[in-house]
Parts: sequence; structure tokens; C-alpha cells
Amino acid sequence: MPIVGTAGHVDHGKSTLVRALTGRDPDRWVEEKERGLTIDLGFAWTKLASGTEAGFIDVPGHERFIKNMLAGIDAITVALFVVAADEGWMPQSEEHLAILDLLGVDRGIIALTRADLVDEDTLELTALEIDERLASTSLQGSPIIPTAAPEGRGIDELRSAIDAALAASSIPDLNRPRLWVDRAFTIAGAGTVVTGTLVDGAVAVDESLTLFPTGSAGRIRSIQSHERALARVEPGNRTALNLVGIEREAVDRGSMLGRGDEWFLTRRFSAVATTVRSLGSPVRERGSFHLHLGSGSWPARLRLLEADTLEGTGGVLIELDAPLPVKWGDRFILREVGRKAVVAGGRVLDPDPPRRARDAVSILGPLRETETADGAAGVLLAAHGALMLSDLDAQTGGGRPDAVLVSRDRAFSEAHVARLMTRAKEIADDFHEANPLRPGIPRARLAEHLAVHTDDLELLLDRTTDLEAIDAQIRRRGFGADLAAADQKAWNSVKASLEAAGFSPPRRADLALGREVEHALIRRGDVIEVSNEFFYLPTVLEAIVERAKSLSNGFTVAEFRDELGITRKHAIPLLEWMDTAGVTVREGEGRRIRP
Repeated sequence: MPIVGTAGHVDHGKSTLVRALTGRDPDRWVEEKERGLTIDLGFAWTKLASGTEAGFIDVPGHERFIKNMLAGIDAITVALFVVAADEGWMPQSEEHLAILDLLGVDRGIIALTRADLVDEDTLELTALEIDERLASTSLQGSPIIPTAAPEGRGIDELRSAIDAALAASSIPDLNRPRLWVDRAFTIAGAGTVVTGTLVDGAVAVDESLTLFPTGSAGRIRSIQSHERALARVEPGNRTALNLVGIEREAVDRGSMLGRGDEWFLTRRFSAVATTVRSLGSPVRERGSFHLHLGSGSWPARLRLLEADTLEGTGGVLIELDAPLPVKWGDRFILREVGRKAVVAGGRVLDPDPPRRARDAVSILGPLRETETADGAAGVLLAAHGALMLSDLDAQTGGGRPDAVLVSRDRAFSEAHVARLMTRAKEIADDFHEANPLRPGIPRARLAEHLAVHTDDLELLLDRTTDLEAIDAQIRRRGFGADLAAADQKAWNSVKASLEAAGFSPPRRADLALGREVEHALIRRGDVIEVSNEFFYLPTVLEAIVERAKSLSNGFTVAEFRDELGITRKHAIPLLEWMDTAGVTVREGEGRRIRP
């Protein structure tokens, strides 16, 4: 059900017009009825000639209640802008138009109320003035319809114009439901009830939702829309949700309901902001501001990213004390407390901007130009290099970039993959230079240096032919752990000693090769490590195994020792190595050769 929102100066007949269009009184409070003044949001609905059922949000026009007006205007489909013919354009007319323009509301009908109180010439002049006021705004060219609600003048024409405007509008369904709460109360025996305008996706009875920013989880017990009980409600409808699991005290106007994994909470975001056309002096950082987004209002600090003042359009950074669920493309309004007026509005660009201002500025241009969530996701990923897919979804409203590497639940931009691989080659080169006798850098260490998961590293390595995996190490392709001339000379001498020693080699410590050279020789297969104390030449071990095979099954340590003519200090490590290597099998006190 599309939503029509009223706008206009105080006491220009907004509520009277809604009653005439719907037959329902949008004013809910006794004080409103006594004073004849709308104080808070009012709601009504009607069925139009096309069969479309339209909801109406009636907002207060008095400047003292602009906060309440802003709480209801964000989710409207069509604006019903009211100007009294006998008073003409007024201060709140200008402020409400500025708000609609800054929020990008581009479908509207102008109701020229109290037309019965002026002559035709005045009516025509007022209509001309309104048309001039609308020029260069989002409502430029909107139809202007004279009305006099008490006598029914213009009501049918107004209903037809609203019908036509709604028919030309579309309500997005992104399958990401979002409801900004504008009322919350308790019904005896039922519990917490919240109301708001549902946007961007449908919800159903028994569905679980999360209340932001508190994080409280609840379940939908029942749904009502326009006094009808529903099992499911589509986006664009005024909706009342009866919630289980969320206490009334936890809900304020400005709270938001949505699926818990689809929204990104932030205390700072970058945006493009535009000042109102009636601004008397530029906006400066030192002002005190309130951010209006959804149905809520929050104190905010403003940082200007592209100039010392804001007059016209520029990049800004908004900082908040409380976290808010925002995404790329969200519209907001800024009111300056000192001026008691709306001074600017804009669009969220980056919900999680870089800490350095110059880095935040560098992203603004590309984000301004993109018109889709997928495009925004591509820009954000390019700027950050790597992001969790869940964060990317939440920050852009479901956007997915093209041409990226996705590993597990993380996305990498192509440029970042190239940077990582360049860095990986540098790290491998540095490791080879510092450790020339090792086959390569351990995978886990390389992943740590690159700040990626080891699973990510596997996919990243597929993007280069300059690195290769050797067991648990990564090395430059073609790298060989060759001994230096001095080490090779020492090894030649040790090799001769080992050949001469036969089955009884000296201890490793006595050979004085050094640990790095020893490990290199072991990895190359030049020697085999039998124990911490001894290693043997492969040919010598082959001869030992052949001699052991000549022994009868069930041979003892003493028989093995005597067969080889060695001592127990060599016999025990050799037998334990043969057990581990699968050459022998222990049976009680003896051993046999494994077949």
C-alpha cells in the first residue's frame, strides 16, 4: 500500500484535507482536537478509484514540531503539499519543500486549500507563485489543484491526481525488510506493539527480527495493517507488529526493526550533503546539529571533508554518540540547533569510512557517481581492498561487486589481489635471502604477513605463477636451497667421515655443520635423521636394513648389535628409526622384518 505524506505550513488545512479524502480523522490526541493543531504524526487510509488503497501520514506543520514532521516524511511515496490560498507561501512551506527536495521525493500534488476564501485572480497569482517556488526542486511541475474541503471542491480531482501519481510510482522490494518505529505501546495480554512504515521487504508472522541499535531479538506474534489482521505484509504499508521477546521499554521512536545479519551499525559515516536554498549563511563544523534519519533524531557532529564551509553540495563526515543501522543510499536531514532550522540533507555514501580524512575523501567521488548497490559495493571493495561479504551486503543493502576473488566469506578486489601477490613475492624473496638453505617460508607465516586466512592464501596463490607451494612452505618458483661454497666444502669433508665411519657415525654435534646446513641436507635427502644425535648417509642405511633382513624373526637388540658390530648407543636409535619407518615390527622383546 503506497503512502501519501502531507507537508506544508501550520494551519493550512492538511488534516482537514486528509479527513475529506479518507473520511478519517488523522489527529489522535485530545490536545490536537482541542487546539485544532497537529502535534504528532496522524494516520488514515482510503481506497481510490483504481482500487489502490493508499495510506496517509499527516505531519505537523508548526516549526516547534518539525522533529515529529521529519519522523514521518522519510518513507512516503507521494507528497501532498498543502498551501492555503488566502495566506500563500509561508516559512514552513519553504522548510517542508526543502526537506522533500533533500529527501529526493519527486512525486507530488499541490493542494491549494481554502480556495473559497479568495477570488479567482488571487487564486491564480498564488498558483503562479507556488509554481515558481517549486522550480529547480524535486517537485517542479507538480499539478496544483484548488480545493475547499468543507464544500468538497477539488476533492475528486485531488483523489484522481493522487491515484495517477501512485500508479506512476514503484515500491522497491529488496527482500531486506526495514521498519523505522514511530510509535510503540503495550496492549494488555498481547505485549509490545510497534508501528511504522515497512520498506524494502516483506515480513510474516513468526518471523524473527532484531531491534536496532539495542540488538534485542524478537518474534512477530501478529501483524495488522489498516485495522486488518494479516499473515504477511508487503513493503510500502503502514504496519503494526505485535512482538514477543522485546520489551516496550527497549523501543523508542527511531528504533529500527530488521533481520539481524542484514544491517551494519556505525557511529560515523561519510556522505554527500546539500544545503537548503534559503540558507542565509554557510554551514560550519562548529555548529550543533541533529541528524534525522528514518523516524529518529540524534545529536550529531559534522566534519566537512572538501571545504571549510558547506554552501551548496559537498562531502561530509557525520559522527554520532549512538550507533545507527545505515547503508549506502540512505537519505538524511540535518537541522542546526542554533538556527532552529533544517540546513542541509544528503545521502549516505560510506557507512564505515577510513579513519584518515584524505582516504575518506578519495572514495566520495566514485560513490557519488554510482547509482546501484552493486556499483557501491564495487567502489567500497576497491577502496578497502578486502571486506567480509556480510559487511559488504549490510553496508550497501545487498550489493555485490563484479570481478572479485571470493574466499570463504570474504571478498578481495582485483587490485588488492595484485597488491597482495606483489607483497607475497617480496616476502618470499626476503625469506630466501635470510634463509638460503630453507625451502621456503611456512604458509602460516606468509598468511600472517599478508593479514589473510590460510584458506584465502590458497586461492590467492592461484593468481600468480611466480610462487609455488612445497608441502607446508611457499617459495619463489625455481628456487633451490644451494649450499654456499664454504658450507659445501664442510659437507664434502663430513660426507667422507660418514662414509668412513660406516655403521657407527659420530654424533651430529661433533660434525659442526650448523643447524641450517643440517636441515638443508636432510630436506635434500643427502642425509637421513635417525635421532636427535645421529644421522646417516642413505646408502649406509640401506646396507643396515639389508643386514637386518639376514636375522631370523624375533631378533633382539643384542643380536642386531652384534650383526652390525656396533654399540647400543647406535643400535637403539637405529631400531627405533626402523620401527617408525615401517621396516621392523616389535613382537615382545624381539623384532621381525615387516614383509
